[in-house]
Formats: sequence, C-alpha cells, structure tokens
Amino acid sequence: MWKNYLKTAFRNLRKNKLFSALNIAGLSIGMAVCIVILLFVNYERDFDGIHTKNIYRLNEVQQWEGMVEPQNVALSMYPMGSTLLEEFPEILSFTRVRPGGELKFEMGEKTHTLADAVWADSSFFRMFDFKLLEGDPATVLTKPGSLVLTESSAASMFGGETAIGQVLAVAEEDSTFFTVTGIVEDAPSNSHLKFDGLTSFSTYVGPQAMENWGGNWLTTYLELVDGTDIPALEAKFPAYLLAHMSEEGAKGYELFLQPLDQIHAASTDITHDYLNYQKFDGAYTRIFFFIALIVLFIAGINFVNLSSAKSISRAMEIGVRKASGASRSQLYLQFISESILISMIAMALAVILVFLTLPYLNEFSQRKLEFPLFTDPILLASIVFGALGVGVLSGIYPAVYLASFHPVKVLKGSPESGKRKSDFRNALVIVQFSCAIFLIISTFFATRQVRFMQEKDLGFSHAQVVTFPIGRYSDRYEVLKEKLLSSTLVKNVTASGQRLGNNLHQTSVTFHGDGPARSLATSQVVVDSDFLDVYQIELIAGRNFSGTESDYGKAYMINESMAHELLLEEGEGKSIESLIGRQFGFSGMDSAASIVGIVRDFNFNTLHHKVETLTIFNQKDWGYDEASVKIAGDRAPEAIAHLESVWNSVIPERAFEYEFLDDHFTELYRADSTVNVIVGMLTALSILISCLGLFGLATFTTEQRVKEIGIRKVLGASVAGVVAILSKDFVKLVFVSIIIAIPVSWYVVDRWIQDFAYRIEIDWWVFALSGMIAILIALATVSSQAVKAALMNPVKSLKSE
Repeated sequence: MWKNYLKTAFRNLRKNKLFSALNIAGLSIGMAVCIVILLFVNYERDFDGIHTKNIYRLNEVQQWEGMVEPQNVALSMYPMGSTLLEEFPEILSFTRVRPGGELKFEMGEKTHTLADAVWADSSFFRMFDFKLLEGDPATVLTKPGSLVLTESSAASMFGGETAIGQVLAVAEEDSTFFTVTGIVEDAPSNSHLKFDGLTSFSTYVGPQAMENWGGNWLTTYLELVDGTDIPALEAKFPAYLLAHMSEEGAKGYELFLQPLDQIHAASTDITHDYLNYQKFDGAYTRIFFFIALIVLFIAGINFVNLSSAKSISRAMEIGVRKASGASRSQLYLQFISESILISMIAMALAVILVFLTLPYLNEFSQRKLEFPLFTDPILLASIVFGALGVGVLSGIYPAVYLASFHPVKVLKGSPESGKRKSDFRNALVIVQFSCAIFLIISTFFATRQVRFMQEKDLGFSHAQVVTFPIGRYSDRYEVLKEKLLSSTLVKNVTASGQRLGNNLHQTSVTFHGDGPARSLATSQVVVDSDFLDVYQIELIAGRNFSGTESDYGKAYMINESMAHELLLEEGEGKSIESLIGRQFGFSGMDSAASIVGIVRDFNFNTLHHKVETLTIFNQKDWGYDEASVKIAGDRAPEAIAHLESVWNSVIPERAFEYEFLDDHFTELYRADSTVNVIVGMLTALSILISCLGLFGLATFTTEQRVKEIGIRKVLGASVAGVVAILSKDFVKLVFVSIIIAIPVSWYVVDRWIQDFAYRIEIDWWVFALSGMIAILIALATVSSQAVKAALMNPVKSLKSE
C-alpha cells in the first residue's frame, strides 16, 4: 500500500512540475529560515547556560539630585559581598569581578598582551562552572599576584611549555609580577563574562576597601538558596543599606537582583554594564522567532492553497478511486503521504540552504552558530519530525478537501469547486499578504529608526576623529600633541579621561547659589583645553578653558541640562548666563572653583538614553586615558602614517593602536543594525514566498479561465482589458490585507520605538508606501501570467469547442 502511495506521489510531482517546484521552493525557504532563526534563538537563550548554581547579579538603582532620571547600573560596592553573606541566610556565597583592561607582559625580548584581563575574587571558580584545566579552584585566585590564563592565552604565550608556576613581569612596571596559578578552558562564545586572563582581586585591593561604602566600581554576584523569594529578599535591602551607610548616603541607592540567565538579554536599561559580552535585547530574539513562524506559516499557506486549487485536475482520479472502493481514510493517507513527501524534499533542500548560509550569518552577526545535524541525534530527530509535522499540518486541509469529492458528480464532470472553496483560498491569501505587509511596514520603520540614530546630530562631530589610548603615558601628552600639530595633516588634538559614546563616570558636585549649598550627582569627564574645538561642541555661555594653570582644578564647564537643574532653586527669571562665575566643583575640592562656561547639550551616551547632567573639567595632573586627533579627511592614510611616526618617536616602547571614532559609534548601534538587516531579510523572504504562491494561483486561474479569455478576445477585448479582469480579484485581496495589516503594524511599531529615548515619528506615508509596494508586487506577479494568457491565440483555446 505505502509503495503504491509513494509511486503515485512521485508521479504527481513529475506531472505537475511547476506546482511541485513552487511548493517545494516555498517550503524549503520557510523551513531554512525557521531552522536558522531557531539556531540563533537557542544560542541567545543558552547564554551562560554552563553554570548550574542559582546565581544572581547585584545591581543598583541610583537616584540623586541632579540626575535627569534614575539609572540602573551593573555596579556595587566592595563591602557588599561579604556583609550580605553574613547578614542574609538566603545567600550562600558571593564573588566580585571588575574589568582590568589590557595587561601586557614582558617575555624575554617579546611582549604578550592580554586584551581582556578581569579582576576576580578567590571564590570565582567555586561559583561559576568555567572548567579549570589546571590548578585548585579554591586557591588559584587567593594570593596577590595570582594569574589564571585561558587555554588559548596559555598556548599563545608558552606554546607546548608548562605554564603553571611561570612568573611574568608586567611590561613597563618594574615591580609588578604575576604567577600563573591556573589554566581555564576558554569561555563559551555565548557567555556574558569574556576574558583571556583572571587576576586575583587581592593584587589590587587590601582590607581597607571594606570601608569603601559609596564607591561603586565593581560587579557582585550572589549564589542564593534554591527557591529564595526574590522580592522578599530585595525588600530587606533598604534596611541593610541604612545599617551600613548614613541616611543621606543610603537614600540615593536601591538594590535589586538579576538572574544570571537574564543578564545577556535583559540588561538594555542597565548602564555601566562593562562586563556583558554581546549584550542584546531579548525582545529582538522573540521578534525573530515570531517572524520565522510567520515565514513558515506563509509557506504552509502556499502549500494548502496550491494543493486545493490544483485539486480539480485530480478530480477524475479521486472519482475512479472512490468508485473502485477506496475509503476516505485511504484517500487521506494518500494525500497526506504526498504532502509529507514534498515536505521531506523541502526539508532536505532547507538543510542544504542552512549549511550554505550559516557562515555568512555568523560573520554578519558575530555569533558562532552551529548546525551539528549529523553528530546530534536530538537535532536530527527534531529536523525529521519537524518535516513530518509540517507535511501533516500542511496536508490536512487538501486531503480532507480532495477526499470529500462525490464520485458520481466527479465522474459526470462536475467536481465541487465552487464559491465556498474559492473563499477559503482567498482568506488564506489575505492572511498571507497581511503578514507580508506587516513585515514590510515594520522593516521600513526599523530602517528609519536605525538611520535616524546613525544620522542624528549628536551635538558634536565625530567625523575624521582618530582616537588612541595614552593611559600611563599621559605625562608625555603635551610633547605628543606638539609634534602631531606640526603637520598640516592634523587639524587639532585633544585628550580626555573617557570616550564619548560610552557611559561616563559619575561623581558628586557642590553648587553655591543664592540659597543653601546643593550637592548634586553628575556625569563627568576630564579634558584638555581643545576638547570643544576638536569635537565642535557649541559653547552657549561663558568661555572655554584657557589651557593655563590658573584653570587647572578651578574651572568647570557644564551642559544645558546641568544649568537648568542648577536654576531650579535660583528663583524665577534667572538665565543660564547668571551661573557663570558661581562657586561650583567636586565635593571637597578647591573652594575657589567656579563655572566658566556652559555648552549646548550633546549626546555623550547612546541615543537609547536621554542626555544627563554633565560636568567638564580641566585638570591635566589627573592624566588622560585617550587622545583624539582631528585629521584631514581627504588624506587619511598619510595622516595615520604621521600619527604612527610621531607616536613611535615619543612612545617607542608601545605599539601604536588607533580607532576611528566613526567605527566606535557604528559598533555602539551594531545590535540595532543587526536587527534591522535580519528583519529586512526575513521580510524579503516572506514576500518571495507569498509571490510564489500568488504566481501559482494566478497560473491556475488563467488555466481555468482560458476559454473565457478566448471568447472575450474574439468579442474584441483588448490585452489590457483581459489583464485587468484577471488581476482585479487578486488586487482586491491585497487591499483587504492592507486594511488588516496597518492597525496591527502601527500598534507593534509604536510599542517598539518607545524603547528609544530619541525616536522617529510614525508617519502615515510609510503605511501608504508599504501598501503601494504590496499592490505593485502582487500586480507584477499576477500580470506575468495574465499577459501570457491574454496574448494567447483564441483559436487554440476554443478549437475544442
């Protein structure tokens, strides 16, 4: 029986090559999209999946006078870990980490750099399940100067030699040494903690740090008892803070716990999140999954529509089978088996497509997605049963529909192909195109939002700005600057303590106005006197830094947001100019310090966040972390060569490393750009699949109406008239789809853009344009067959009459 079913199925595939090809193409694309997106979703959801303990990250909500809005930060205080462990039985252990940045070692005549070194507590390996290949988890990070290398770092530094016990001298620091105490397996690619070396916290921090309440400069993780009531535990934290801090100090903090498995995908509203590799919005993962299901659903609709539409050509076959004694169940099995066969062929093609496209997706998304089909039995079984499921679900309606034909009517030449069946197919086309139009509209708005963020005036210029770290060499900055400016290839040079586009450090400032002294929180950055000129930041009141010693530590500039905050208690009618010369400065600093200038607000953080209050100050004795050079854009290669030459002459002991600031800002919005591109690709595929189905239905319709077309042409109908008659029914369906898709897409887009502090307007013309595109695509698809039918010689179509 099954052999006969398969023979019949293959015979029908060969007989209806066009419809079979359309069905298989649509299903294979839909299945490939679904597999790839499921691989991506699984990768994202499995972030930090290697860890088995009940781990939470301790975060803070900071709300101080002077802040535009409360800030969630992935920071905590050094004493919190041990004191929380002592005071709360729900907490089993704690560990602390802090990004250590670059760590360079001298190894004979060579140097080796760990790009991402992380400070870690001695309890790090007791909490996290990173696999320690060599060393004792309890002691590898206990002593000062302890260093744990990743497997790849150890191989790079020592080759086949034993790394354990090796003593490494830190480059350019004569008295700093580290001893390799352990080798850890490289962290998985989907781990929010990324490092190539761990150094012991005790190397840098002594017992006095236990008194450092109020200093937020590290990240604390807590292991909790299974089943802990998290809201109940968090409700105890305010009293805990009051027990260790003054009432004034504690009021600006609120503590909350974040599960380890949510750190990667649920931290978009958390700033100062320095240890969160490939931070991503989990909402986008759900969006991808939803769109993948839509694409597969559209492909399934194609199958149902084309199979039911083509049923008339099989009416006689069904009538003969029923007259010969075939039962409905046998016919069900026949048609379901044909559906499963098509689905299995489509899945085979989909698997090939996945293998072909996965490397490109990995390169684009910077992920390491894998498709171990032949080594993972569960995955292989999922693919097979998935194909079977799609085949059965897609084949149910065509099987029921075909098996319902009455043999007497069929054999008399009057198969049941009336309005009810046509209405169902039309409803499926409407659903299909509603989904496609929804995706078109969403893609338009996603593209516009990303472009808006990339092109919005940030209030400063980052074009043709080259940045490079100076850090410990900032004492040579003035010499470096002088030599750089000696060439016309360099327009100007400045330096700062932090890079724009990142979270700037926060501090407390004191302002003496007309009333009592006010203490306010503010973001802050130390700069040299040419900072405003290099970045073309507009000064709206007062003056710039003079660059003389009289300004060092005594002159402050603030942004508009800070100025407005200061004026809140200065009485009505005061202008921002009235703030110039007022006593202002970091708490505990020189009492003669004052505000000398006010700059227009600029977005020093990403556009996901509003502009916060900002204090800019000039204190070269504090040093700078990074230099910024404005170069002649039309001679960039020459300018870079000049920068490297000057660097090598002033700082010969360190290789020159640079980055264009434009590239930095592109990276800041990489996640948004990735989402935009992936949604665009899925939209294009959904449109393609929809068009395949529409093309098949148009082909079927023209075949059914070929005699009608012949008669119309004999009676004088023009080609354009015939095309219009054949196309109008499909265009009506697309119009209905537009009416359904617009309100749904408006609601979804409106919810999505609320996540951005700066966002586009929801313009009506985008909906109109999307609808026009859908109509044009449908017309182009249908017209190709309509024109072909209209140009056919009516003699050929009517000769049998």
